[in-house]
Amino acid sequence: MIALKTVDLRNDFRRVSKLVSSGERVLIVRPHNENLVVLSEREYNELEKAKRNAEYLAMLDKSMSELNEGKVVVKTLDELKAME
Repeated sequence: MIALKTVDLRNDFRRVSKLVSSGERVLIVRPHNENLVVLSEREYNELEKAKRNAEYLAMLDKSMSELNEGKVVVKTLDELKAME
């Protein structure tokens, strides 16, 4: 990861853009620790997908725990059809 000041990003945006599009992450150092990270859209999409997958797996883990604890509702097929 490359760290730059905001002024460096402003002055050399084209070079920074090329770095980011080639897979490099860029840390933009700002006052008061309000830093930013610039990454490619491809990498952003991969991170979002990993986040969604982790949330889904957590939901499955919770469901399995509830099943193992006996927290289930049992319905017959007729009862389910009546709910439609």
